[in-house]
Amino acid sequence: MNNCIRYWSCAWLLVGLPVISQAQNTWQVSLTSYGHPDLQGIWTSASVTTLERDKLLGKTLVLDVENARQLERQSAFNVLAEADSAPSDPNRLPPTDGDTDAGYNAFWIDPGTRLAEIDGGYRTSFIVDPDDGQIPYSAAAGMAFFQYGQDSGYDGPEQRPLGERCMVGFGSSGGPPMLPVLYNNNYQIVQNKNYVLILAEMNHDARIIRLNDEHKNDIFEPWLGDSIGYWEKNTLVVETINFHPQQSFRFAIKHSLYLPQTAKVTERFTRTGDDKILYEFTVEDSDAYTQPWIAEIPFRKAESPMYEYACHEGNYALPGILAGARREEASN
Repeated sequence: MNNCIRYWSCAWLLVGLPVISQAQNTWQVSLTSYGHPDLQGIWTSASVTTLERDKLLGKTLVLDVENARQLERQSAFNVLAEADSAPSDPNRLPPTDGDTDAGYNAFWIDPGTRLAEIDGGYRTSFIVDPDDGQIPYSAAAGMAFFQYGQDSGYDGPEQRPLGERCMVGFGSSGGPPMLPVLYNNNYQIVQNKNYVLILAEMNHDARIIRLNDEHKNDIFEPWLGDSIGYWEKNTLVVETINFHPQQSFRFAIKHSLYLPQTAKVTERFTRTGDDKILYEFTVEDSDAYTQPWIAEIPFRKAESPMYEYACHEGNYALPGILAGARREEASN
């Protein structure tokens, strides 16, 4: 691939395209027996759209269908998936350039093949504000990234990513905010009068949202934060604070995110069709960001059931990583 590929290939060709006007939505949401909009079901957020926009696309947020299909064909995920889907060659020779990467082939991944579609337009990023599609990190956030990178990452399991340790899913898949990653981008929503439960397929993270309640004491810092919610007409609004301090750095192949434990995430879930939920979120932290930032992700009805995600049961990589580091130290 040439050097203009990041997540898109030669995306600069599309800069300056006009924004697509939004269509009027007249769909009526069905209600539960206790009068709340029914969000229940299994949903997927899989998409080749990324959290932040490729900088080559400038401020172009929305594409028409023709340009969207072009960008999808050029997406690095789709380009690589075609090659990786080929059967493995049992007679292949080991690499000679030092590249020892031997990860999953495309059978095991499901990053999506289409751009996210909202109101008939196709999105080049989930972030809609700021209009450049970038997380507006502050100098303090840059310093936090720098300090995080100073650790070797191999002194003990606490320095390894949480997904690798089977604590929570990779890259903020369980949220909040809930972001699509390389696979397992499915969510099951179950609700009653007083609670909404969101089960993420990735690492089977379950988030229980208490309705019409107050946040717990600040010393309560659970995985995925402390979430309370309320209904605003047909929209479920969820406010989350008091994140676990080890969950501040969230990395995945499709994005990286610094979200300190002092941040506040406000999510909005709106059923917009029989097979659609519009998921919106705003992230605020006066130290980490120069302004609040906002993103929108469409959820679609999943075509398959949820499956159990096994992690600890097959996680032989973590002891291997740490043992390799001890071996390297002993040889130096």
